Amino acid sequence: MKAELTNAGFQDLTTAEEVDNFMQNTKGTALVVINSVCGCAAGAARPGVRAALAGSDVKPDHLATVFAGADLEATAKMREYTLPYPPSSPAVALFKDGELIHFVERHHIEGRSAQMIAEHLKMAFEEFCTEEA
Repeated sequence: MKAELTNAGFQDLTTAEEVDNFMQNTKGTALVVINSVCGCAAGAARPGVRAALAGSDVKPDHLATVFAGADLEATAKMREYTLPYPPSSPAVALFKDGELIHFVERHHIEGRSAQMIAEHLKMAFEEFCTEEA
């Protein structure tokens, strides 16, 4: 489940310190997936994220993931960066220079296909991951 994202170029953040270092030292845009073991992560979130990255000419500068239920400390720290949104997994967050600019909560993932997630993320990439954004 982790490998689906790390094999696609995502940095696996497993500690609170790694999350803080990533968030404080990453310039430009960063896509962070709060991964989980649930069916909507496997059926929609992870494949949707990978499809969005594969199918978009505009992409975030950096990719990272934390795994809810496995890397508890890292997930709790990442959720501090996604406030005011409540804890949600799976979830997809887009940051620019460490500031949350777009967030896809679990209830926006459940019941949607991977293709729908991909299309949504591609629109977010076009809106937020260009130099003009």
